[in-house]
Amino acid sequence: MPLTPRCLRPALLLVLLAPALAACDRAPAPAPAGAAPTPAAAAAERIRADVAALADDRMQGRRTATPGFDRAAEYVAARMRAIGLQPAGDDGTYFQRVPLLSATRVAAGARFEVVRRDRTITLRFGDQFLPAPDFSAAERSVRAPAVFVGQGVVAPERGHDDFAGLDLHGKVAVLFGGAPAAFDHDQRAIHGAVPEKLRALAARGAIGAVFVDSAQDEARAPWPRQAAAWEQPQLRLRDGDGRAIDGYPQLRVVATVSAAAADLLFDGSGHTAAELADAVRAGKAAGFVLPVSLSLATRSAIAPVDSRNVVGRLPGSDRALAGESVVLSAHLDHLGSGAAVDGDGVYNGALDNALGVAIVLEAARNARAAAASKRPLLFLASTAEEQGLLGAQWFALHPRGRTIADINIDMPMLLAPTRDAVAIGAGHSTLEAALQQAAGAMQLPLSADPFPEESVFTRSDQYAFVRAGVPALALDSGTLAAASSAGKPADARTLPLLAQREFLRRCYHQPCDDIGQPIQYGDAARLATLAARLGLAVGNGAQPPQWRAGDAFGNRFGVAPGMETAAPR
Repeated sequence: MPLTPRCLRPALLLVLLAPALAACDRAPAPAPAGAAPTPAAAAAERIRADVAALADDRMQGRRTATPGFDRAAEYVAARMRAIGLQPAGDDGTYFQRVPLLSATRVAAGARFEVVRRDRTITLRFGDQFLPAPDFSAAERSVRAPAVFVGQGVVAPERGHDDFAGLDLHGKVAVLFGGAPAAFDHDQRAIHGAVPEKLRALAARGAIGAVFVDSAQDEARAPWPRQAAAWEQPQLRLRDGDGRAIDGYPQLRVVATVSAAAADLLFDGSGHTAAELADAVRAGKAAGFVLPVSLSLATRSAIAPVDSRNVVGRLPGSDRALAGESVVLSAHLDHLGSGAAVDGDGVYNGALDNALGVAIVLEAARNARAAAASKRPLLFLASTAEEQGLLGAQWFALHPRGRTIADINIDMPMLLAPTRDAVAIGAGHSTLEAALQQAAGAMQLPLSADPFPEESVFTRSDQYAFVRAGVPALALDSGTLAAASSAGKPADARTLPLLAQREFLRRCYHQPCDDIGQPIQYGDAARLATLAARLGLAVGNGAQPPQWRAGDAFGNRFGVAPGMETAAPR
């Protein structure tokens, strides 16, 4: 789940984190000899064992469509079987096939030329531009006039249209990412999504797209890091005819230009790239025809591949509701193996997201031990989340019955003891009431999303369900520090958030996201209990969850069949 780390002074960080990290390193007091572990300790140990297995080097970082991922999927299926879940995949198995296309950039033959009347400027592959892999043809090219289209955002609810007065037919669109800063967090998340932009460009007749990085973009994702991954294959879902779903074949070439080279696109336009980047963030940049044509070419190695979701079911007790399911999900895949850091080239993904899968498995165990839900509960370990929520998207498009809600867990950063939980996106639907019921029964405080500006709600598997019209939320790590071992209250917010920020700064999508992290397994067991209670509350609800009236996501993606819209709060 991508977040933007915020840099902190290392010395200050270590001072503030010292009490929390010391508490993390202390093992729980052992039970007296011969005594059975408490239920909470046993749950924590099961989660620890599952994380250790899934984040083991033998799983090779669980990259989608690799032997390491397949081993992890087999492990999860065996755990589901041991817990007593029924198989809910294809043909009586725990596995749902997910057909994919893999596309990898080929440097030879890639081209980006800015064609002016007096000269042609050739950009360097990797250093100044990167083409997106093409899922429609191994070789593609285009030469066409260029048009600047701001951020490619059309938001009628805000009276904003970056395409107003522009003709894109047969043109290459040049644009910045994101959405205007004046938009609220939800609107920025919706309109800033790259697939939404590509869809809008293709619908308006563009035949190419060039995204321009700003300095702000590269503060979050440095260009060298982007360029270093150019050889990694990318994935899309594959339809029954072998074509990419969301592949946008009308756009013959899609590329990104680095911030350092951005002014080469705008030279002669009367504007600098930095000036335009500031203007689009302020919502004040009008599009215009650029005084250049762009000559672009890309080569890609394309191949069909398959991966698997892992799905288990607890059947419901009410036959009349057997067709309505509540999904508890976590993505199983991670980044695989890659460039070594300090001698380690396995990107184990312990927090991201072996921990989430382990929590969902423990939630399944809790739910099975409880009184049966009226509706079936499905437990999903999805593939290809890191490639664009693809496994969850496939499941949402090919559900087991009608999905009425998704409860997702992705990368809970349980790195310092907490006494609360966070539920991202709960307020968009009546899932919030069920959540309050479940947390209230546990006397568990619920805290607000600590990073609302990061739009996490749209950046993990729950969003694949949202786009299919299904209310969803993401359960996440808390932010309120637990009391110290001496019984004194700790700083209410500082230590957990600092631990999370330090993880994001150092280990997010890095090899050090491994079993050596100071994971709070007791907190993980508590989150599993909350997930199970919430799933049961929704499964036993008189009505399926409903979108709040006027909610941005409900309005954008419609209402799932048979669902109504709740009155505003």
